[in-house]
Amino acid sequence: MKYTEEHEWLRADGDVYVVGITEHATSQLGDLVFVELPDVGDTVAKDDEIVVIESVKAASDILAPIDGEITEVNTALADDPSLANSDAIGEGWFFKIRASDPSQLDDMMDEAAYNKMIG
Repeated sequence: MKYTEEHEWLRADGDVYVVGITEHATSQLGDLVFVELPDVGDTVAKDDEIVVIESVKAASDILAPIDGEITEVNTALADDPSLANSDAIGEGWFFKIRASDPSQLDDMMDEAAYNKMIG
């Protein structure tokens, strides 16, 4: 897995990457009450605002961690945003993206570096 400084995680799943936010992020945000996901087929650039989340504490934008095309979204989050709280790295994923430039992952943190950052 790879991690961003914005508390997103990416996990390879064949030729696409599953993207979500970390447990640390969900603990800082509190219980999620609303998630607005991108559309399948959207082409995004790194750092585009592509997901809107609202929690009991704040509203936040999730940025695209890499350039690519959205291939799937987790529609279960629309009905139950708290999945991101209860299973951030599992069932609480946000979207899948096919990377147009996989080398962008080279600058991201591994789990040890991320844990040191949030330490």
